Amino acid sequence: MKHNFGAGPCILPKEVFQEASEAVIEFNNTGLSILEISHRSKEFEQVVIEAEALVRELLNVPADYSVLFLQGGASQQFAMVPMNILPEGGKAAYLDTGVWASKAAKEASKLGTVEIVASSSDKNYTYIPKDFTVPADATYFHYTSNNTIYGTEIFEKPNVNIPTVVDMSSDILSRVINVADFDIIYAGAQKNMGPAGVTLVIVKNDLLGKSARVIPSIFDYQQHAKAGSMYNTPPVYSIYVSMLNLRWLKAKGGVEVIEQENIIKARTLYEEIERNPFFKGTAAEADRSRMNITFVMDTAEQEAAFLELAKERGLVGIKGHRSVGGFRASIYNALTISSINALVDAMKEFEEKHSS
Repeated sequence: MKHNFGAGPCILPKEVFQEASEAVIEFNNTGLSILEISHRSKEFEQVVIEAEALVRELLNVPADYSVLFLQGGASQQFAMVPMNILPEGGKAAYLDTGVWASKAAKEASKLGTVEIVASSSDKNYTYIPKDFTVPADATYFHYTSNNTIYGTEIFEKPNVNIPTVVDMSSDILSRVINVADFDIIYAGAQKNMGPAGVTLVIVKNDLLGKSARVIPSIFDYQQHAKAGSMYNTPPVYSIYVSMLNLRWLKAKGGVEVIEQENIIKARTLYEEIERNPFFKGTAAEADRSRMNITFVMDTAEQEAAFLELAKERGLVGIKGHRSVGGFRASIYNALTISSINALVDAMKEFEEKHSS
């Protein structure tokens, strides 16, 4: 048995894989594969309608927000956000908590002035900056809620008085949020929602069409909202699998239930990291992520030995990001507590073998 702790394209529920694989052969008694049906067909139109309805239900999205299924990943949103809401000569405020937050700020700086209100780069992004001030004359404030590489997460929206944009690519649908606290939420699907290829954007309708910029229609939120995410050919299969996954999440009891499971999974692994003398967490305790748990060992030799043991035990994807080393266990929604227990058992086994 494999236990998939991968941080990028990641684990999905077995039930979702089964139904999605069947649709590749034949979708909804059409005699056609989901990979070849028309995106303008009634059958796929119902998929998009259901996917949007599930997002609205699971996240309690207010009626005055549009729910969009786009392409290009979060990286495209780094540019689309300022294109759509940052006026010519305007200023945006960004919180720098890691690689993706930094890249988002870099893209925005090509379209206006960016002020970095705080950064945790001084300690290799192992904590979340506190007590920063956001300039009142900024058009919007942007932050990344979960930092996959460094294992930190922001659970409460910073207290700011200007429109707020959040990149929730790696913790969307993993915990309860108040969508009304934000003006734009965006998230690449490939962590908790579905496979890579589709990007969820939730945008307050008041922002649509308000930018004075002349931008290509393909990058205009308003055009996508008017077209019901069908401005151009959408990523049909990725939306379909996301819809199946959203159904699965609803059947489990919704975000409230999965949040409690995620709390238990994270607590179980963090407790072993704290207990076991061979392992050490890297993120500040107050800012530890529930989605990406990062830890190291004392020597490269120990880490190599543990990676070999992990491989033997079917633990996949725990090697840390190349920029920080060590280990990273990504424990997204579909990863079960049994996989967490398998990792904990391997850590205990390593301790027993190597204790003097």
